[in-house]
Amino acid sequence: MPRIQLQHLAHARSGDKGDTANVGVIALRPEFYPVLVEQLTTERVKAHFAGMVHGGVERFELPNLEALNFLLHNALGGGGTVSLKTDAQGKVYSTAILRMEIEVSDEVARLAAPAA
Repeated sequence: MPRIQLQHLAHARSGDKGDTANVGVIALRPEFYPVLVEQLTTERVKAHFAGMVHGGVERFELPNLEALNFLLHNALGGGGTVSLKTDAQGKVYSTAILRMEIEVSDEVARLAAPAA
């Protein structure tokens, strides 16, 4: 199966609440949403952010928006007001998740090809 970066299938937004980063991943096309549901497991997201996310990862499915929302706990060094991290508010997590490589079918790879 081909492997492509998530950025060819979705866009993302991120922010924070205290020490928890919030990352929303939104499918670029309706047919990409099932791929996101299958490939973006909490385990894979946690592994992708190894060394950055020190707590658990929760996933929420929003099928009506063709999106997934992730809460990355203990990811911001205490949060915006106390953290010494450069990005204490989690703004770059959205860019970072889009660099994740996922396996897709040949058909999905062809659909994503104009963006790839």
